[in-house]
Amino acid sequence: MIDKLDQRKKRFLRFYTDNKRLPSYSEMLSLFQVKSKNAVAKIIQKFIDLGLVEKDSSGHLIPLKLNAPLKVLGDVQAGFPSAAEEELVDTLSLDDYLIHNREASFLLRVSGESMIEAGIQPGDLVILERGREPRNGDVVVAEIDHQWTIKYYVKRGSQIFLKPANKLFPVITPREELKIAGVVTAVIRKYH
Repeated sequence: MIDKLDQRKKRFLRFYTDNKRLPSYSEMLSLFQVKSKNAVAKIIQKFIDLGLVEKDSSGHLIPLKLNAPLKVLGDVQAGFPSAAEEELVDTLSLDDYLIHNREASFLLRVSGESMIEAGIQPGDLVILERGREPRNGDVVVAEIDHQWTIKYYVKRGSQIFLKPANKLFPVITPREELKIAGVVTAVIRKYH
């Protein structure tokens, strides 16, 4: 039974990797080589118990740990070159490392250059956590006077303003309203 579940898990992971999405229940019938959606539901429940997927409030499947953790092989010097030896230090799931509160987190793609001096470039992805109280100096995504932006959150006394990380852009003070959508917890850049 464990071997069969392991084979089904591998097929499920392969489908997810190849198609960049979870299979539908109909696709899982052939993927798991079963004849009923009830059998698929039982397999999915085992995947939920293993922490591979979970169901949201509407019953849709959400991937959790479908990507294999990567090996951490040590540190690399960013200053002067130093001798390096490869040794397996640990394994690390990028989801676990980058996302603290999965239910409240989502991705946004950055456009514009107002945060380039903070290392946030056009085309980067940011992970945003809703519901987190911003602290002075946090990078936030906010709606300010009906316009969305990503900036530093700055509070001085009772005054709140949004500061860019590019000297070519002005500091923004809300005239009417300011709504913080969330605090940026990570920036993701793909080079190739």
